[in-house]
Amino acid sequence: MGNPWKIYILAIVSFLVGTSEFVIAGILDRIASDTGVTLAAAGQLITVYSLAYAIGTPILIAITAKMDRRKLMLAALTLFFIGNLVTILTTGFSMLLGARIILAVGTGVFMVVALTVAANIAQQGKQGSAIATVLLGFNLALILGVPLGRVIAGSYDWKIIFTGIGILSLIAMFVLGLTIPKSKGETPVPIREQLSLLKTPRISIALSIGFFWILGYTIIYTYISPFLLNITGMSDRMVSIGLFAFGIASLLGSQVGGYGADKWGIPRTLIGGLLFHSGILLLMTGLAQTSVFIMLPLLMLWSFFAWSTGPVQQVYLIGMAPKASGIVLSLNTSIIQLGMAGGAIIGGMVVENISLQSVGLFGAIGVALGIIPAVLSFSMKSKSNIGG
Repeated sequence: MGNPWKIYILAIVSFLVGTSEFVIAGILDRIASDTGVTLAAAGQLITVYSLAYAIGTPILIAITAKMDRRKLMLAALTLFFIGNLVTILTTGFSMLLGARIILAVGTGVFMVVALTVAANIAQQGKQGSAIATVLLGFNLALILGVPLGRVIAGSYDWKIIFTGIGILSLIAMFVLGLTIPKSKGETPVPIREQLSLLKTPRISIALSIGFFWILGYTIIYTYISPFLLNITGMSDRMVSIGLFAFGIASLLGSQVGGYGADKWGIPRTLIGGLLFHSGILLLMTGLAQTSVFIMLPLLMLWSFFAWSTGPVQQVYLIGMAPKASGIVLSLNTSIIQLGMAGGAIIGGMVVENISLQSVGLFGAIGVALGIIPAVLSFSMKSKSNIGG
């Protein structure tokens, strides 16, 4: 009976680690001016974070597979605390890059273990909703964490955000140590075995949908604050409101995406979401300098359709490899983080060499490219169905 509140504790800590990941995009302009680097260079904080998350997490999870889950969660939060400490004490940009790598690995390991623990301590038949609750905490970071970070950075120093997160992570370690029961590790799945799923053409093609979706999204999202401030002419306060509206729309989008997968079918929901996502990014680029009252609804529509894709993609992948769902979702997470890294790199090149406004156009192209593997993947499915 007492387990639901333990799952809520995990969700609250997920919110904390999620905020440390997402908040950077909301305060990128502040960090750039404070560290004396260009916007494009500051954007690479997202690149190194995503690369460390994508590569470091599966390796560490494989190495620590036999470790007690509670101990591993506390170790991940210790790393996370160290990452926040380095961020606060940072004296230059390279030190900040190092801090992002430590934070990424700590967050990645914590999230994987938290989802496993939530499923283990949930009541029979409630595993799915336990996982969804923990993920909701992580996603709430986008809704509340990013605009809150923007407000704090506007009123005080941006390092205050990471001071707060660091202190709260210490409290979280204490609470988790007291409330989460010890649980045995799992049989380790070698990295080679995890990667062997990529040899299945249909799975690797389906995984690439997520890569292009998030690549296009990140090209513009990395630079969202300077884009709204400098291109659309929003005030600092309006940017905070815009980021909050963006977050709420992302939550609605992910809910509708999950519902749509069941109601309208995966192909229609996935391809439809990508088409709208790409089209709205084109509109945002074209109408960027018109009016705040046009941009705010477009910002919400972008977020809605962008985040409708995540749940559909996960359902689709689990359906392809039901017996290896953990591995396929872990691969999906790594590929999405690689897409984020690529998006931040391309976005930086666009800002540096073309213009800040053009990130929307290149983002739209990135998302549209995801439609190609989607169509290819669905056609392979129908052929295999005919054969079977």
